[in-house]
Amino acid sequence: MIMRQMARKLENKVVLITGASSGFGKDAARLFAKEGCDVILTARRLDRLQTLADCIQDEGGTALAVPCDVSSRADIEVMVQTVLDVYGKIDILFNNAGFGRLDWLDRLEPERDIETQISVNLIGLIQVTRAVLPHMLKRGSGHIINMSSVAGWIAPPTHSVYAASKHGVRGFTDALRREVQSLGLHVSGIYPGPAITEFGQHTGDSPYKKIRGRHLLYMKSDYVARRVVGLAKRPRRRLIIPWWFRLVLGFEYLFPGVVDWFLDRTFVRPNRSDHY
Repeated sequence: MIMRQMARKLENKVVLITGASSGFGKDAARLFAKEGCDVILTARRLDRLQTLADCIQDEGGTALAVPCDVSSRADIEVMVQTVLDVYGKIDILFNNAGFGRLDWLDRLEPERDIETQISVNLIGLIQVTRAVLPHMLKRGSGHIINMSSVAGWIAPPTHSVYAASKHGVRGFTDALRREVQSLGLHVSGIYPGPAITEFGQHTGDSPYKKIRGRHLLYMKSDYVARRVVGLAKRPRRRLIIPWWFRLVLGFEYLFPGVVDWFLDRTFVRPNRSDHY
């Protein structure tokens, strides 16, 4: 008989959220605060963070805004030390900071679209984790939740660099979990499909945006945020949402040649007519 894992109480947990100024991070921050957590909001845009912190406090929660660019190790070190000075611990790290620039590889700008994307989505996530990890190990407890994407499992055209960063997050998450699981720490990866967030406003003029009816497949940001909080209550290795994407990933694993053919005929050729 399989026993369902009992939900953990989150009250009085200190939760550090990167990329908290919008999207999943913003919505998750409000939900964690409603659970009684002390929430630390970090991102580059301090004005947005402070507005969110004020909103959470008006709702009876506790929040602290700390600006940080996760592509800067100096910023990360100051941010983590600030949190430890104020709260003395970090119980949950939600690595959510990231962005996407979606286009054909030959059209991506080397610095802004390639190097910065890898720096923020992958290296920044690793560096934040590395800064927080010693304090969790010392206490023998903690939960690290890494935001990846279904692009961390299947790599569509125009997502080359973004998918590379998210595949990297998946590999890092699995390896780290195996390093620390016997030391009292939990490490989880969350892999959402498309969602309605500010993310789409910064992906560039991608051919992906020309697909008719794509919005019918999009999840709401607050739904993803609820699943993040649920993951904090019941830690698990990975969470792929929505559920039916597991079927898509299974098909891609079993029939990669069919998927290659389908994407080439339905997406690549119609959108790269200049090369055919």
